[in-house]
Amino acid sequence: MTPSNTKIYEQAAQILRASRRNIAFTGAGISVASGIPPFRGEGGLWSKHNPIFLDIEYFHKYPLDSWKKIKEIFYDFFGKAAPNEAHRKLADLESRGWLDGIITQNIDNLHQAAGSRSVIEFHGTSQTLICTRCGAHLQASSLDLENLPPRCKDCDGVLKPDFVFFGEPIPKDAHNNSFAEVERAGAFLVIGTTGEIMPASIIPIIAKNNGVKIIEININPSKYTNDITDVFIQEKASVAMGALSEILSSSR
Repeated sequence: MTPSNTKIYEQAAQILRASRRNIAFTGAGISVASGIPPFRGEGGLWSKHNPIFLDIEYFHKYPLDSWKKIKEIFYDFFGKAAPNEAHRKLADLESRGWLDGIITQNIDNLHQAAGSRSVIEFHGTSQTLICTRCGAHLQASSLDLENLPPRCKDCDGVLKPDFVFFGEPIPKDAHNNSFAEVERAGAFLVIGTTGEIMPASIIPIIAKNNGVKIIEININPSKYTNDITDVFIQEKASVAMGALSEILSSSR
């Protein structure tokens, strides 16, 4: 940290120290350092791939075509990613009592891989598949994804990644648990999200309206920065979390 940055980190740390319950709200930006590109924007996935393969109606109609892209992107490519420093620091803050949970928009499982225990996956996860016929859940790691589309061992139904496709609702438990955290939290640590994806994007807004303090870490200003953010740290997530963790370490 440079001296000019110290004050902003101290302000963020003070909010976390004074809060009754601290929750991290993470988006695609936190996983960029792990080699996972964001979906939108320059260099994002949708600048290279037509997202139609993740439309639920398209998936049901053309499961093989969808699965070819799904396997390429989410299992062959994303599946090689490992947690980065930002993921590890969040897990460390949780273990030291500075963080009470994470609401993530990401489906990559990197928070859990880093050691975080209390994680709400708002959009689901790529780690499990669900049968579109009988509803059975299976671990993706236990299945052969070379033969596409993968099928249920019990009923031969087509399996689908257990994350939210376009045209699907947010899982009920994830939705309810996320908004329950909004009611309980004193501070939100918003990391690596542009604030553009509904309905996830309204979570920090409702939190702010409930009196929750918002600390934002982003490399660029987001939809939140000028409207609801109390402390804006314009930095890479891995760098910012390292600096913030260092200051909080001196508190206990």
